[in-house]
Amino acid sequence: MSAPAPRPLPLAAIRDDVRAAAAYPVPDASGLIKLDAMENPYPLPPELAQQLGQRLSQVALNRYPPGDPAPLKAKLARCIGLPDGMRLMLGNGSDELIHLLIQACARSDAAVLCPAPSFVMYEVSARLNRCRFVPVALGAAFALDREALLAAIARERPAVVFIAYPNNPTGNLFDRAAIEAALQAAPGLVVLDEAYLPFAGDTWLPDLVRYPNLLVLRTLSKLGLAGARFGYLCGAAALIAELEKVRPPYNVNALTLAAVELLLDHLAVFEQQAAAIRAERARLLAALQEMAGVTVFPSAANFILLRVADPAATYGALRARGILVKNVAPMHTLLAGCLRVTVGTPEENDAFLSALRASL
Repeated sequence: MSAPAPRPLPLAAIRDDVRAAAAYPVPDASGLIKLDAMENPYPLPPELAQQLGQRLSQVALNRYPPGDPAPLKAKLARCIGLPDGMRLMLGNGSDELIHLLIQACARSDAAVLCPAPSFVMYEVSARLNRCRFVPVALGAAFALDREALLAAIARERPAVVFIAYPNNPTGNLFDRAAIEAALQAAPGLVVLDEAYLPFAGDTWLPDLVRYPNLLVLRTLSKLGLAGARFGYLCGAAALIAELEKVRPPYNVNALTLAAVELLLDHLAVFEQQAAAIRAERARLLAALQEMAGVTVFPSAANFILLRVADPAATYGALRARGILVKNVAPMHTLLAGCLRVTVGTPEENDAFLSALRASL
C-alpha cells in the first residue's frame, strides 16, 4: 500500500493580517554589551539572590499558582500607596495587560489611540485585536501636540488612549495639562503607562481618584526584574473587576509571585540601583552633548535617544565593536537618524562612549 501524498500546511487557516505581519524581533546579544532593551544592568546582591533561591525552592511547582493572590496584591498596594477604593490587576508583564485591556474593549468599530512615535506594543495589540489604530504625531521636540490629540479624540472617539509617561522611545515626560485635557475629553479609557517610573519620579497614581476613566500601568521590568515578567494595572475597583474577566487564570506563574513577594521587602536595593542609573544617565547626557556629530535629547527614563548622520552605519559599527543599541530610525519619520541606548553600568557606558566616538 503506497503512502498517502503529503498534505500542504494549512496556512490559510491563519488570518491574512497575521501571516502578513512580522514577529517582534529580539536580536541575539551573545558576546555583546546589551544596551538595547532598557534593562537594569545591575544583578541582585549575592545575599538577596541567595534568599530568593531559597524562597523559590519552596514553591510547589506541581500546583497551579493562586487564581487571585490577594495577600501579594495587598502588599503591593501598600508599597506603592494605592489610593483607597482602587484595585490592582496583575499581568505577565505590562505587555499582557496592554493586550487584555484592548481585548476587553475590542468592538468592531473600536479605536485605540496614542501619540506617535511611542511603545510599539500599543499598535501590535490593537491590530491583533482588530481595532483601528490611530497614531497622533508628536510636535516639536517630541512634545505632546495637545490640539492634534484632542481633535483626534473628538473625531475617533477611541475606546482606549495610551500615553507612555515618560515616552518610549523619546524619553521625555509629556505636559501634564495636555494629558489632563485628554482625560477630560476621552470617552473611554486613558492608560498612563509608567514603565519608567523609577527614573522619572513623577506619577499619576494619586489622580486615579479624580479621573474615573484613568488607569495607571506599571511593570517591575525596568526596576530590575525584567526576567520575572510582572506588571500591574491600577484603577477603580469596578473597572478593574470588568477587566479581570478577560484575564486568563494563573497568568502570573508561581515563581514570579514568590519572587515579587520577597523582593517587595527589599525595594531599597532597587531604589539604590535606580539612583545609580539616574546618575549615569546625567553623565551620559553630558558626554553625548559634547560629542561632534551627535544630537542628544533629554530623558526622564533609563535610556537616551540620540541622532546621528547615518544610524544604520553607526548601529553596525557599534555592534562590530561589541555594543548593542537599538536603531529606532525605521519606526517613525520623526525618529529619522535616531538610535536609542540604555543606560548601563559605568563600565558599559564608558565602552559605549568610546565605541561611539570611533563609529561616527
